[in-house]
Amino acid sequence: MKIVIVENELYLAQSMASKLGQYNFETEIFSSIKDALESNGDIYLLSTTIPGQKPLKLIEKFKDRIIILMVNYINNDTVVKPLEMGAKDYIVKPFNVEELVRKIKHYRKYEQLKRENKFYKSLFESMINEIEADFKPKNITLPVTIYTNMQRVADKVAIELAKEKEATLEFIDLQKDGWANLAENLNPKHIGYISRIDKLKKDDREKLFELLNGKRFIISSLDTSIETPYEKIILNSSNKLYDNNNILTINEYVQYIIKKFQYQYPDTELSKKLGISRKSLWEKRRKFELFKKK
Repeated sequence: MKIVIVENELYLAQSMASKLGQYNFETEIFSSIKDALESNGDIYLLSTTIPGQKPLKLIEKFKDRIIILMVNYINNDTVVKPLEMGAKDYIVKPFNVEELVRKIKHYRKYEQLKRENKFYKSLFESMINEIEADFKPKNITLPVTIYTNMQRVADKVAIELAKEKEATLEFIDLQKDGWANLAENLNPKHIGYISRIDKLKKDDREKLFELLNGKRFIISSLDTSIETPYEKIILNSSNKLYDNNNILTINEYVQYIIKKFQYQYPDTELSKKLGISRKSLWEKRRKFELFKKK
């Protein structure tokens, strides 16, 4: 983790670097913003009152990094505009290094959580994008019970509905201890997503319904015989590969593999993995109408 200090008061910059080094941070000092534009740091401690210098240039270039402003006073030029441009925070001189380190650690953790959230969001969206389910989020009212032959269908409904209503989704896993406490404390402004109610015993289901009274939520079930007092929607995936009650035919399996992997593997490799010839692969493409888009 490299910290770039942009400060024309050399004594102050060196003192900061020395103290930050005690926290095992690597530091580099620049006395001018022009020179700092050629740097490559993870965190920037930027003085916004260097005579004749324009801090907005550095902020514009490194707005994807953590930038903490070091200011002598607060006004539109030293704080407001830089924050609007992408700086994360500011600290008023004189300050102690402990306060600065707290800010640095806070924003390091924040950026880490942002990266993790982006990764998991991308991963989960890629998992549910292949799920075909005919529903329109705006037509669904809460609370609701989703009966489906595939759990990911209910997952997709929950995510799309939360987006439609611009609400935070709270997940309650009924297969884990503590579900009752989570249900009882569900934020009424959020949407609860309660999965696999078919895993609960009847008495526990009745308890859950009481705890959810007056709240917004989606319940999912893979068993249509489970009764709930809420609106019911049946959404089954047309993809038999995920239906535990069906065994795929060879043609159905081949169709799924071609559809899923035809852009990932060249035809020679894909046909080899399927144990068929390239000619046979082409014939199956024509039969299933799964030609590659150029």
